[in-house]
Amino acid sequence: MNDHRNPEPAPAWRDTSLAPEARADALIAAMTLREKTAQLVGIWVGADADGEEVAPQQHEMEPPPDLDTLLPFGLGQLTRPFGTAPVDPALGALSLLRTQQRIAAANRFGIPALAHEECLAGFAAWGATAYPVPLSWGATFNPELVRTMAAAIGRDLRSVGVHQGLAPVLDVVRDARWGRVEETIGEDPYLVGTVATAYVQGLESAGVVATLKHFAGYSASRAGRNLAPVSMGPRERADVILPPFEMAVREGRPRSVMHAYTDTDGLPSAADRDLLTGLLRDTWGFTGTVVADYFGIAFLHTLHGVAEDRSAAAALALESGVDVELPTVDTFGQPLFDAVVSGTVPERLIDRALRRVLVQKAELGLLDADWSPVPAALADADPSEPRALRGLIDLDRPANRALAAELAQQAVVLLRNDGLLPLREPSRIALIGPNADEPMAVLGCYSFPVHVGSRHPDTPLGIGLPTLREALAAEFPGSELCTVRGVTVDGEDGGEDTAGIAEAVRAAERADVVVLALGDRAGLFGRGTSGEGCDVASLELPGRQGNLLDAVLDAGKPVVVTLLAGRPYALGRAVTEAAGIVQCFFPGEAGTEALAGVLSGRVNPSGRLPVSVPAHPGVQPSTYLAARLAQAGGVSSTDPTPAYGFGHGLGYSEFAWSGLEVREAETGTDGAFRLAFDLRNTGPRAGTEVVQLYLHDPVASVVQPVQRLIGYRRIPLAAGATCRVELTVPADLASFTSRDGRRIVEPGALELRISASSSDPRLTVPLRLTGRARALDHTRLLHPTVTVHDLPPADTP
Repeated sequence: MNDHRNPEPAPAWRDTSLAPEARADALIAAMTLREKTAQLVGIWVGADADGEEVAPQQHEMEPPPDLDTLLPFGLGQLTRPFGTAPVDPALGALSLLRTQQRIAAANRFGIPALAHEECLAGFAAWGATAYPVPLSWGATFNPELVRTMAAAIGRDLRSVGVHQGLAPVLDVVRDARWGRVEETIGEDPYLVGTVATAYVQGLESAGVVATLKHFAGYSASRAGRNLAPVSMGPRERADVILPPFEMAVREGRPRSVMHAYTDTDGLPSAADRDLLTGLLRDTWGFTGTVVADYFGIAFLHTLHGVAEDRSAAAALALESGVDVELPTVDTFGQPLFDAVVSGTVPERLIDRALRRVLVQKAELGLLDADWSPVPAALADADPSEPRALRGLIDLDRPANRALAAELAQQAVVLLRNDGLLPLREPSRIALIGPNADEPMAVLGCYSFPVHVGSRHPDTPLGIGLPTLREALAAEFPGSELCTVRGVTVDGEDGGEDTAGIAEAVRAAERADVVVLALGDRAGLFGRGTSGEGCDVASLELPGRQGNLLDAVLDAGKPVVVTLLAGRPYALGRAVTEAAGIVQCFFPGEAGTEALAGVLSGRVNPSGRLPVSVPAHPGVQPSTYLAARLAQAGGVSSTDPTPAYGFGHGLGYSEFAWSGLEVREAETGTDGAFRLAFDLRNTGPRAGTEVVQLYLHDPVASVVQPVQRLIGYRRIPLAAGATCRVELTVPADLASFTSRDGRRIVEPGALELRISASSSDPRLTVPLRLTGRARALDHTRLLHPTVTVHDLPPADTP
């Protein structure tokens, strides 16, 4: 007999016709407290090399959790299933697939976990493309290219089942001694904001949740020490640290923000309700999730001492606005559950965080009835034959490599050239230095081969990393190439550096030109000269590289200094004596080929410094964004003037700036200035100029930096070509935080510097704002309008 009874209707939270918020509310109403808190935590896992389920990872902070105990209540996140151990991408995707099946089957609602990964310089997985680090993104001054890269990274993440990327970093460099400078985009908030926003837009366009970090002030720690306290006033925070985050939230629309580890004036970010809720949500309108930096909630108890135990730490973070604990279950597990049961934490705070988590899962399709754990990359694969899957997924495709190469080329900064460059097939090249024949010299600390692969020395790198020696040999096939290390990066060689320097000098004396390969070795927590926890006391070249530089210069041959580094260093005599200096900030897998291309002239360099290069190693903290009292003067015996200022960079083309037309030099505090000028490539080859706009406010009610970047534009021009550049500069860009904490535009005189760098103004325009001081809010204008029109050749009628 047939049963004609109506089937049970699907629960409302499965109904895709409802808004994500309504679906989340329906699910919350059906959940127990234990099921609710389970959605607010993750577990740190590693994919199985044979495609079996992931395994919880043992780490020094906490013992691994028991999955059989956790999973019946559900699970919020999976931490780094690909970025914990080297696993073939297809087998890693299969391992994640099977784990998601287990998670969904174990809880009564069938909800899978959200998987997140690091993606600071590309997807941090074995075999994935290693793009240049963020400091190189800043050097390109090219947000559009960064957006394209981020979209490619996002597609790779999504294709294997990853939902969230822990990038970009929006910390503004305040002290270059800080080890994580390589992870930042630069020392100017406008550059950081525009490039980071582009990255967010690219990642989110691929359906991956972008995570802004570290909110806020992490990079301003005392003495550049990792996790050190931050000492800054409210105006510095408002005008330097926060603007990149504000821009990214407004224009990038990220779905996640990660709190910073540090405390500012005694208040840890994870416990700062005014920051995480008042500013981020109530003022800026952010609606996504706030996630903890790894172990950051427990640090409220163990490091900051503002919570007496993990339960109190969980309560403090949750009330302040932290929604998700990463990387693993700790404070938001049993301690938070106990706090709710005891009445210490109201359940409505759990529901508030949970609603944000579930809305995000609904947006990602994880609550849909037809959700499938099978990622796009395995859609046509047979999971029953894991061995046959090996090599199926290519995360370093030719298109990725071409994009990495383009980024690397645009990020190379030519600091100095006495006319020797580009090199013209010298007979004998001496390649000297610790980074001459080191494949890892192009990678930052969050690249997979450094971050994870260094713990698995017997595992192949998974990607091609040509050394500088190999790149130069390919670039100059007719030249004899002699390679000598000379010294190690950090000078720890058991006392052999002295002999190495002597050998390097002999090689230099026999050569026509010397290419000196200096710089850093990325690592973590003291295992490198750059990277997280690799802070330095001064900006001297690491180890005995300074001694090597001086000895090679004394050999009397033309020396081109090249740097593969994570931060700027004082370069001593090279600033005045080297034939050329070429700066690369960990340029990724195509970096040495880009560098060699600049040396040969195949690549016309167009990178610009995202951070100043100091003239002396001991002048930190110091950036170009400084007030008059921070400049050189007769009242101090130290001179912070950089050897090469922010925005500096040379090329093999020359540009003429002329034809200035000021159309509107005076406007009200709610108006805009308008002007135009001509830019001409006077060189014999195509090239790119980076037009930079700096604002100088000579008299203000609170102290201002001497100048600050308010706009920029890369302008490529053919040899002999001219363009007309039209600028509209809103008065809003002259705003700053006043004595009473409001953002205002004041009437008075201004100066616009249309510049090739912060130290090279080409056209200077006096301006004036009239009327009354005007208060602004977070809806103010953030950008100038820059319009470029091609002009006909001068001899064209």
